[in-house]
Amino acid sequence: MVRALVLTLTFVLAGAAPRADQVLVFAASSLQGPLDAAAAGFGGVTGHQVTISYAGSAVLARQIIAGAPADIFLSAAPEWMDAVDQAGLLVPGTRANLWGNRLVILAAGPVGDVLTPAGLAVALGDGWLAMGHVDSVPAGIYGKAALETLGLWDGVAARVVQVDNVRVALGLVLRAEAALGVVYATDAMTEPALTVAAVLPDGSHPPIIYPGAVLATGQVPDAAAAFLTYLAAPSGQAPFRAAGFLPPP
Repeated sequence: MVRALVLTLTFVLAGAAPRADQVLVFAASSLQGPLDAAAAGFGGVTGHQVTISYAGSAVLARQIIAGAPADIFLSAAPEWMDAVDQAGLLVPGTRANLWGNRLVILAAGPVGDVLTPAGLAVALGDGWLAMGHVDSVPAGIYGKAALETLGLWDGVAARVVQVDNVRVALGLVLRAEAALGVVYATDAMTEPALTVAAVLPDGSHPPIIYPGAVLATGQVPDAAAAFLTYLAAPSGQAPFRAAGFLPPP
């Protein structure tokens, strides 16, 4: 991957324009924003155009397994990358862990301690707790695990509204259609009007890991490998650090 990016950059710096390819990326919804910035930076250096399709990791993995011709998959959890790998659809040697994240409980305004059963019940009131589907969406899987570890799940399970991805959960809180939401810390940073009520402790859920890989279904493997290498390099990582993403655990 490194060689592909170095060769592309060499052509650009020498003034010989390489063939411009279009790279199609299937990416977890929570990457929107910094991934757009990284794609623009990569395009400015190489001339390649990166098109990004955002959705929940589970939805994207299923589309890839069903034959969608994407070039790169960026998942919010290893499990869905594993599913694509088990289907034989990853280019060998290209999988890499790229980012980490934290989970938070988001509220429309200041609330008390939501990490105790009584405090969470008061903050929730008659409202809903929005989170990703707890059996398929990575943030929902992580969130349920954390709430169970903290002894909070049984008290709120009946008040949970499950959605397709964290951006939908965030939107429900923003529109006051849910009292609280479990989202990534990076999603919370995109809406300063909302309040982080609590950060869910790292040890309360499995490590949050975003893996990426080049797909065997793709049409431009060299350009795809170059973009994945760019994402792992300091220039590609910069917009993610600015957005609050962490190094992979």
